[in-house]
Amino acid sequence: MSQTLDPATPTAAAAATDVPKQKRPKSREGNIRTPAWLYGVMAAGLVLVVLPFVWMVVSSFKPESEVMSVPPTWWPESVTTENYSQLFSRMDFPTYFTNSAIIAVTVAAGNMVFCSMLGYALAKLEFPGKKIVFGLVLGTLMVPGVVTFIPLFVLTTNIGLANSLPGMILPFIAGPFGVFLMRQYILSLPDELIQAARVDGAGELRIFFSIILPLCWPALATLGVLTFLTSWNNFLWPLVIATSEEKYTLPVALALYAVGQNATKYGLLLAGSVVVVVPVLVVFLVLQRRIMQGVAMTGIK
Repeated sequence: MSQTLDPATPTAAAAATDVPKQKRPKSREGNIRTPAWLYGVMAAGLVLVVLPFVWMVVSSFKPESEVMSVPPTWWPESVTTENYSQLFSRMDFPTYFTNSAIIAVTVAAGNMVFCSMLGYALAKLEFPGKKIVFGLVLGTLMVPGVVTFIPLFVLTTNIGLANSLPGMILPFIAGPFGVFLMRQYILSLPDELIQAARVDGAGELRIFFSIILPLCWPALATLGVLTFLTSWNNFLWPLVIATSEEKYTLPVALALYAVGQNATKYGLLLAGSVVVVVPVLVVFLVLQRRIMQGVAMTGIK
């Protein structure tokens, strides 16, 4: 008969010490070291990205003669705010800024609501032709915007929306990219939440606004910032639709006032570019955490 060793006896303690200890596998993450040259490459890329913006801000405080000087100067020899004074005095800046803000905010809000609705339908609802509709959404992503520009302009003009803010907003109130983004994100939400709400008697609108939308804030923030940025910087469509100065947006007014037939006022153009970029940077800095979560969880690279 085999004898069991009592852990309290010296023989059992000696036998326990004779057992070879198993080596724990080393974590691969601890052995990975980032090479120094990679930091150099990333630092060079950062400089290449940031340098044009720094040059734009610094040069906006230079007089026109210094902006055009050869060789160019990095820091302004004589700091001036004349470019900003001309920007706010010669241009009806509050009107242009208000038009751009109304269009960008409305387009962003419309995409967040309507793209989420269609994304929810394509992700969680079952209806005939669902795959065909999703295929059409993906197909429109491959169509360049220039192809639909003239038909869209003719349609907008025929329904009487030319030279109006609704004419600049409605054609972009929902886009295929937003539908695809929200559909991919909503697919990751558990079906049990929707089924539980239906058992409790909630309708689809109640489920969408009370359950789906609160869980989609990362993707909504990403979609909102991207559409806000695109609408804020949109130049060609407002240039064609707006026929009077009171309907101009900031990019259109800046291009018409700073770029003339005989000469271009680069100092004024740089100052206007700074003013146009600042709201976008503020929106991105406020929502950057949500943007990163939405991009990571949706799988959009």
